[in-house]
Amino acid sequence: MTVPNRTPVDRIPVTLLTGFLGAGKTTMLNHLMHQPEMAGAAVLINEFGEVGIDHHLVEAVDESLLILDSGCLCCTMQGDLVKALKDLAGRSARREIPPVTRVLIETTGLADPVPVIYTLVEQAFVRARYVCDGVVTAVDTTHGLAQLAAHGEAVRQVAMADRLLLTKADRVDSARLAALEERLAQLNPGAPRIQVRHGRVGPEAVFGGGMYTTAGKIPDVAAWLGEEAARAQAGQAAVGDGPVAWRRSSAPLRQEAPRHDASIRSFVVDFPAAVPWIGFAVALGRALQQHGPKLLRVKGLVSVRGSETSPVVVHCVQDVAYPVMRLPAWPGDSVFEDRHGRLVFIVRDLDPLAEADIRASLADLPTDSTALRRVAGSPWLPTKCWLSEPMPRANDSRLKVDGWVVHAKRLARPGG
Repeated sequence: MTVPNRTPVDRIPVTLLTGFLGAGKTTMLNHLMHQPEMAGAAVLINEFGEVGIDHHLVEAVDESLLILDSGCLCCTMQGDLVKALKDLAGRSARREIPPVTRVLIETTGLADPVPVIYTLVEQAFVRARYVCDGVVTAVDTTHGLAQLAAHGEAVRQVAMADRLLLTKADRVDSARLAALEERLAQLNPGAPRIQVRHGRVGPEAVFGGGMYTTAGKIPDVAAWLGEEAARAQAGQAAVGDGPVAWRRSSAPLRQEAPRHDASIRSFVVDFPAAVPWIGFAVALGRALQQHGPKLLRVKGLVSVRGSETSPVVVHCVQDVAYPVMRLPAWPGDSVFEDRHGRLVFIVRDLDPLAEADIRASLADLPTDSTALRRVAGSPWLPTKCWLSEPMPRANDSRLKVDGWVVHAKRLARPGG
């Protein structure tokens, strides 16, 4: 069996803007919503009063939705994200508002990004119309180091980010900024760090940070994974007596970079050969099920038996598995010239024995029949949704168009 035939999607991309208290998210939003590039974007906030938008107002649709002169829509969530997303989709479909092209959600300063991601991935109505494009975390350069040292919420927000916005960079000296950047690189080596001065940020710094891009475009996988993580993987592969030496050892291999916070770290698992899809999905699903709270992010690219030229994007947050996505081709990047699959794990408080267990399970994938038996005994397996997708066969007679797969039905001749 082969991997689900899903290419980059055309659902409405959703960007999550998070950051600790006082990071300057509202100031950035005030500037961002001036920009003409925001036409068609919907910004979901908790209260209108927190964002200075009155003088930009073009039309008040009702008490929860405003249309601004930039063409941006501003909508209050009023504590119910699902309702807000449903209302946006319904109003857009009825042409009561301009078509929504993307959504930006601002969270409160103490918010955990995971519940929002879970909603986007698991709620049926939402996941059919929206897709999580990325998590962007604002970090206050003036107080970021102290906040990261004192508050676990700030650490989680940074570790789970696809991009990091270093706000108030105009207020700190180069030494403090360098110290903060070093700390952020330790917590999340794969996330680009963008300095923001005077609260001015462009749409290009906020949007498009994840993997779920428009159809026909191959995402920058190396940037998404983080080249530093890829280089760490190359160093790990050199340990032992061959490129897959870790497969023959129960001892975990990890980056040896110095860290201020040993509870947050990352490691990379390499897949030199194509994986059996069902066995891989079940093995990773069981790892998420068992260690989910400690797996802040799992992301990567794997080659699947039967479709080796079209790698599959894998992305998980704790015990939530994003929908899989198959790229039309391997990225044209030197990091992937060997066409090896790689999974980058960003973990917190994961002990060495648990890491060794994850590595061993991914090195010794079960057969299809064994994997399916395990699925039957694990109805809440996080990756079970990956197995419910249509599995295309090579050289079959099916007609494939966007959104549909049509099977030709062969009828037996009478008496045949």
